[in-house]
Amino acid sequence: MQIGLIGLPSAGKTTLFNALVKTNAETGGYASAKAPNRGIIKVPDRRVALLSELFQPKKTTYATIEYLDIAGITEGSGKQEGQQGEGGLSALRQMDVLVHVLRGFPDMAGASVSPESDYETVMIELALADLEIVERRLTRLSKELRLKKTPEYARENELLEQCKSVIESGGAIRDIALTGEDEKLLRGYRFLSQKPCMTVLNIPEETLGHESELLKTLEALPGSTETMALCAKVEMEIARLDEADAAVFLEDLGITEPALTRMVITSYRLLNLISFFTVGDDEVRAWTITKGDTAPEAAGKIHSDLERGFIRAEVAGWQEILDADGWTGVKDKGLLRLEGKQYTVQDGDVMNIRFNV
Repeated sequence: MQIGLIGLPSAGKTTLFNALVKTNAETGGYASAKAPNRGIIKVPDRRVALLSELFQPKKTTYATIEYLDIAGITEGSGKQEGQQGEGGLSALRQMDVLVHVLRGFPDMAGASVSPESDYETVMIELALADLEIVERRLTRLSKELRLKKTPEYARENELLEQCKSVIESGGAIRDIALTGEDEKLLRGYRFLSQKPCMTVLNIPEETLGHESELLKTLEALPGSTETMALCAKVEMEIARLDEADAAVFLEDLGITEPALTRMVITSYRLLNLISFFTVGDDEVRAWTITKGDTAPEAAGKIHSDLERGFIRAEVAGWQEILDADGWTGVKDKGLLRLEGKQYTVQDGDVMNIRFNV
């Protein structure tokens, strides 16, 4: 999974990036930078740790998330995507989720800020970047349709005209109700205003404990389906502590979970993702799939041969595996299930794939 941090300059994106990735990227003055900050983290999952403790494998592999922190988005960014280089909006197009960091603190001059206005400014720039791509493609499609009017080109043209109309009227591409086939036609464009978006209100330390009250004004923001409030500066300080000290610090501040854990859970929910596990002496590993995937589709995440030659899957819940002290215990207790091609994988399933190619 790839997650991009966006927002106005000095919103605290890089501070939050440091907290999430546990690094020390330079903060302040980053708005003009060209190269984005990138970092990969292991998805915190106690189930992996417990299974690894039981099986004592040679290798333990967690799911991973890559975070991308680009320069602050300013007015005109949407029309300059091609000129912004590696650190511009184009870098965001590969992301699965966007995390919009909003200022919930006074600016450097002490003046109050409007998170709602900041949000609108950035979302307009994302939509304008999409509009530029839509208009370029429509120009090319016009020529192609004159030469060869295929049903696919005609439908693509119709969809892009709809996208153009929605953006020009102040909306976003995510506002358009698309069929599965329409989604496929537009997928390659990786439109920014179509991506799932999480909103993070960056608040000062003295307002911790009042998050729910502060978030009320953001609940109606268009396009943001998940919101949370945190103090990025405090979260960065917590990330630099060892586990024991961090737990004490969190408790003193009344924070139930660090930002990383909360954001990972929210990101999985936004993308409708779940985890299943494979276990053994060689490796205990977490695999990320879409909720609703069948056993063969999950097997394909491990290797394409497993999906192609899928016969059945041996399945047990992760807690059942722990309680029974491993695969043998699960079998002895009659808890091991043999599932076929129609089985829908559940979050926390431990699977052993039987296949033949």
